[in-house]
Amino acid sequence: MFQIPDNVSSYDNVYDVLKERGFIEQTTDDEGIRELLGREKVKFYIGFDATADCLHVGHFMQVIIMMYMQKYGHTPVVLIGGGTTMIGDPSGRTDMRQMMTKEQIQENCRSFKRLFDQFLEFDEDWEHIPGEGVLGKGGENRQPAPGKAICVNNADWLLDLNYLEFIRDIGSKFSVNDMLRAECFKQRMEKGLSFLEFNYMLLQSYDFYCLARDIDCKIEFGGNDQWSNILAGRDLARRILGKDSYYGMTFALLTNSEGKKMGKTQKGALWLRADKCSPYDFYQYWRNVEDADVEKCLRMLTFLPMEEVKRLAGLPGEEINKAKEVLAFEVTRLVHGDAEAEKAQQAARAAFGGGGDMSSVPTTKMDAGRFAGEGLGIVTLIRECGLVASNGEGFRTIEQGGLTLNGEKVTSAKMNVTADMFVDGVITLRKGKKTFRRVELS
Repeated sequence: MFQIPDNVSSYDNVYDVLKERGFIEQTTDDEGIRELLGREKVKFYIGFDATADCLHVGHFMQVIIMMYMQKYGHTPVVLIGGGTTMIGDPSGRTDMRQMMTKEQIQENCRSFKRLFDQFLEFDEDWEHIPGEGVLGKGGENRQPAPGKAICVNNADWLLDLNYLEFIRDIGSKFSVNDMLRAECFKQRMEKGLSFLEFNYMLLQSYDFYCLARDIDCKIEFGGNDQWSNILAGRDLARRILGKDSYYGMTFALLTNSEGKKMGKTQKGALWLRADKCSPYDFYQYWRNVEDADVEKCLRMLTFLPMEEVKRLAGLPGEEINKAKEVLAFEVTRLVHGDAEAEKAQQAARAAFGGGGDMSSVPTTKMDAGRFAGEGLGIVTLIRECGLVASNGEGFRTIEQGGLTLNGEKVTSAKMNVTADMFVDGVITLRKGKKTFRRVELS
């Protein structure tokens, strides 16, 4: 498990560290939270709905924040949304999420926990004890071991709720007028917001209340798109429990210099699991970020000291590529480990410099018989090996001069690839300047 180095910051209050790294976007009380985090070690939570079987780089921002909090002695509460995933969060969406079965959600929850185990040290013997009914107080079997994270699943307290009791005891605390003014609902009103989704804010708020009531959790963290839900949860806990010591904080989303979300690839999200996004592809994504985004990515996605972040981000001209190599290596080692990061870096250098070990470049094995005789069409080949997403994109890439095979530009989309073009059973394809694929005969 990766350990954050002690020299990551000169500050000893994690609030100042998060501020220095540019994470903090909004808080319910800047000074109150800073004072709390400096005065005592607290439990805080971040929720993750299990809408897929893997975490992606958007989640990774939240993971890094939890790692910082754990480094400075606080207790991360990882809340996996086995219950809220049944509805789906409307925040930041223009359409309704696809409904999933309980079995799918449960399996996704298990997959999430396995990934969290890579980044956080958990107290596996700790247990949350849900309360009886809607307002019945629960608890915990004991205090978590110091410096360790804990994990809860809101299915434990949401799936068996009595709906009438919930609406009476919790729904009565919400104003529909206030809810409709929330940003997460406003952007959906024109296209339609289902009553199912309208319940989501109540359920997420109830999460905050349950964790505050049962285990003395004091802060909810989340992405900027969660601000309305976090405020509602903080207010619900304060109203029912009669305490003012609950807080919320949101963090900047990972966006590029144009304000667009980072982490999207040709294949979709930038996943944190090797079978969904290879370490090489993961490395290449960060190696190829725009110059203007290097400083932000180094600051938010690595644990390099800020002096080193500023030095690397300030490299002039072509030297900025050295900073991109450092960025790509550091982020890849965090997610996939030192060995895979080293292999990805060597493969990338070999691909761009010629020669060297390219074994970690994404490779597709294909039956040698398909290349016998007249062979296989080049467009079909680059689509099947994942270099392009469709035949149309393949034709356009070739027409624009953006495809090479073994270093030679492909000039005709009608070209066939035959067995004699393979060198030691392998051909190397490159799309544009940065995207490589190998095809190996089997």
